[in-house]
Amino acid sequence: MSGISDSFQRPINYLRISVTDRCNLRCIYCSPSGSFHHIPRKEMLTYEEISHIAQTAAELGISKIRLSGGEPLCRADITRLIHILDQIPGLEDISLTTNGILLQQYAAELKQTGLQRVNVSLDTLSRKKYQEITGLDKLDQVIEGINAAGKVGLKPIKINMVVMGGLNDNEVTEFARLTRDEGWNIRFIELMPFGDKHLQFVGLKDILQRLRPLGNLSPCSAPKGNGPAKYYRFDGAKGTLGFITPISEHFCFLCNRLRLTADGKLLPCLMSDNSIDLLPSLRNGVQPKDLKQYINKAIASKPKRHHINKDIHSSKKMSLIGG
Repeated sequence: MSGISDSFQRPINYLRISVTDRCNLRCIYCSPSGSFHHIPRKEMLTYEEISHIAQTAAELGISKIRLSGGEPLCRADITRLIHILDQIPGLEDISLTTNGILLQQYAAELKQTGLQRVNVSLDTLSRKKYQEITGLDKLDQVIEGINAAGKVGLKPIKINMVVMGGLNDNEVTEFARLTRDEGWNIRFIELMPFGDKHLQFVGLKDILQRLRPLGNLSPCSAPKGNGPAKYYRFDGAKGTLGFITPISEHFCFLCNRLRLTADGKLLPCLMSDNSIDLLPSLRNGVQPKDLKQYINKAIASKPKRHHINKDIHSSKKMSLIGG
């Protein structure tokens, strides 16, 4: 195995794989209103095709994989895929992002088959608001799932909160207190320009202003992971606060990842319109050397940075690309 870098000398060692565009929630920031047309199942990558790509990527230097969706736990027999990935030489870290609804049901099996840790999307601690954001009254199941993941050792558990003005931004301090009181690892994420156009952007400066009354925040090392968050800790807290700021303070200069969509498109950048469609080649018996060329081509085409901002809205469907 050898490492690989893009044209800007950024090491590329991380592959995010969306295993499905299906989800058991309808979060208002994920897809444009009413846009829930799923890709046909026959056009989705099979587990064998995913593992073929993952193994080839690992031979090039990819050592970390995160499974996402949609909701990855909605895909049948997802633990079989994790078991397959866990057998690939060179893969050091396999993680998963979930909304947590099915996590209690699958936590033990996920751990047993090779998953190391989970990130859980949770944007509010209010049942009423949770239903407003996601469309369903499932907050209790999410909390139960987080507890179950902790008990079986899927750690560190990171809680992802997308901060939305006028909707859940008044809960920022409540989430932050959980890092002190419960030892949670909370990550505040700036709203990306997808989904409902009427959602209000809340930037890093505003979030930090709200946190000042809670005490001193000191920079700290990250819990295990591969993401772009900057981490801090309140004095005496066991948990951490992370900030993911794709808009106000983009982190493109540190980008180490490729993305694979559920229908087989390899993306060099979340916001790039360029992609390489691997599905036809896979189903025509592509040779490993040719698949490596496609992956190398995607890496070579990574842009220096994205050019999105909070005022330019995108029609991209996050449930297909993966968070």
